[in-house]
Amino acid sequence: MYGSGHDGDGPDPAKSGAPADVPYLGAAKALDEMAIRSVRPDLIVDVTYDREHPYAVPADVAAAAGVPILALAVGGDTSLPRILSRFAELAHALGGEPARQQGELAAAEEAVRSAASPLKVLALSAAGSGQVHLARPRAWPELRHLADLGVELTDPGAGGVNWSTTDWEHAAALAPDLVLADSRGNAVPARELDSVPGWRALTATATVEPWNPELPCSGAACAAFLHSVADALEVLRAKR
Repeated sequence: MYGSGHDGDGPDPAKSGAPADVPYLGAAKALDEMAIRSVRPDLIVDVTYDREHPYAVPADVAAAAGVPILALAVGGDTSLPRILSRFAELAHALGGEPARQQGELAAAEEAVRSAASPLKVLALSAAGSGQVHLARPRAWPELRHLADLGVELTDPGAGGVNWSTTDWEHAAALAPDLVLADSRGNAVPARELDSVPGWRALTATATVEPWNPELPCSGAACAAFLHSVADALEVLRAKR
């Protein structure tokens, strides 16, 4: 197991999800050829957002280690069902069991459809007391999928490809009903934003739920995320 450039010396609890006996090799510049060779892999599996470069493992490091690298596309131009299908195909090709989570995922999707309207959802990543990154819904497969299921995802405004970087006052002015807040270790946690006026204004009227922008590409993980959104929306609808 290894991390991306957002990660540190240990695995991020928000996205590690691996068995305890799987070693963590490091992240970004700390992930060198010796670390890779230490576990003697036959293949490195990564993801790619631009369809050209692996996201977490530098291609030259993999080459120096003498291990081929396979990066599957997970950018916003690839649908969530397609991403899940490709990862399931790869797992099966590598000797894993065929995916048996279609029913669970379909149930989660139906739950979202039932709860979606007429509530507004904003996804974001807190950068500090004076800055926040607002997600562009179509740039993130799981957010795009929510939109396809009928959820009203808020457009953050101008600037940036995946994120619009702005201040908390702008975020609050968008007046969402539900905020999906980046739960990764590189994002500022909600408990550190209590003194920020814009955050207080935003959360005075909005419910906050965690969101992992590097969601594991499995049916079970995606179904759990969809269910969490559906449950939050159902609670909000009941209050209206």
